[in-house]
Amino acid sequence: MVRHVALFRWKPETTAADVSKLEQELHALPTRIACIQSYRFGRDLGLQDGNADFAIVADFIDQAGLEEYANHPDHQAVLNSRIRPLLAHREAIQYVIDHTD
Repeated sequence: MVRHVALFRWKPETTAADVSKLEQELHALPTRIACIQSYRFGRDLGLQDGNADFAIVADFIDQAGLEEYANHPDHQAVLNSRIRPLLAHREAIQYVIDHTD
């Protein structure tokens, strides 16, 4: 399995309503993109200074699944209409996970 983690910091003018609209669209992606094995996302709880504002954690069978997701038109639409307009900074990592534990 390949795990993709993306962390976002929003522009200062980003509103809670903006993030709610993003969450609505993200919620629909697993039903539209078959290669997604697990898909979780959420806002930072504000418990520690310096954290990102929002995170997405997505699991895929393999690297090909991650690439399919990254290039899928529905994912690209969310990126272009909801994420990029709010985005001040992004960090990401992809790594292999083992679900046998």
